[in-house]
Amino acid sequence: MEMRQLRYFAAVVDERTFTGAAERLHVSQSGISTQVAKLERELGQRLFDRSSRHVRLTPAGEAVLPLAKRALATLDAIRHTAAEFADAVRGRVRIGMIMGCSIPPFLDTLADLGRTHPGIELSLNEGDSDDLQAQVLSGSLDLALIGYAGQAADGLEASVVIDEPIAAVVPAGHPLDRAELPLTALRGEKILCLPRGTGIRAAYEDSCRQLGLDPGVDLDASSPAALLRLAERGAGVAVLSASSAQGAGLRAIPLTDAATHARLGLIARPDEHSPAVRLLHTLLLAALRSAQVASFGSGGLNRPDPKDTL
Repeated sequence: MEMRQLRYFAAVVDERTFTGAAERLHVSQSGISTQVAKLERELGQRLFDRSSRHVRLTPAGEAVLPLAKRALATLDAIRHTAAEFADAVRGRVRIGMIMGCSIPPFLDTLADLGRTHPGIELSLNEGDSDDLQAQVLSGSLDLALIGYAGQAADGLEASVVIDEPIAAVVPAGHPLDRAELPLTALRGEKILCLPRGTGIRAAYEDSCRQLGLDPGVDLDASSPAALLRLAERGAGVAVLSASSAQGAGLRAIPLTDAATHARLGLIARPDEHSPAVRLLHTLLLAALRSAQVASFGSGGLNRPDPKDTL
């Protein structure tokens, strides 16, 4: 016996015809008739007298009807209770994010959570990616959005959102304005980059070391927008993500031998989490992966503010 058979049976009683029940439930009339007939065969009793224009309950149907409605009401109550439980997830979630994070889907999800799940209390901390990884490992944070290179720290589960190569960003017409460059071509140039503890800086330094190059940085700044402005004004070559050159006068030149990519990821410990932590992890990951967010910032993905002009 299936619950849909009981639902079809009750709908035929309410509508007094198989056609009316089919229209109400948006099911074909033949589907309703087939399932009710199966129910009757299983019970070994005819539930309807079909000899007239409007179907009438048989004595067996009269006896079964209240029980069927009670079963359907119980099922609806179970579903309603489960839905209420899902909406009433409670607890505290301690989340970290990279310094200066301005990623709309990430921030929008945190803001929406307060409205959709008022029982969840959020604690938000900013930091560099290395520090955030240490805090998640120690248990002082539940989740963190970080920028990193290669792999996240051992003991962490990282869900990669963006994986992007690094590039040299220069003004159009710069001597290095070519289709592509090796890292060795940056020798003698002033290098502008994000600080240590960010994914892009780690990707740059790791790529240089693999080639036996000195990963020297002459000037670092925590804002990609600041680095782009400096590069535009001739202060040096900015090493950022491949999609960072947002200004009309800038070019992002692929570094062909930079083997390590910069990544943006959501990290957590792989052990069991509370329902609130699991819910927020799911919501954040879905929002970040579905968003068309283009560039890395503060060691991770960061869409520049449209009011920021280069």
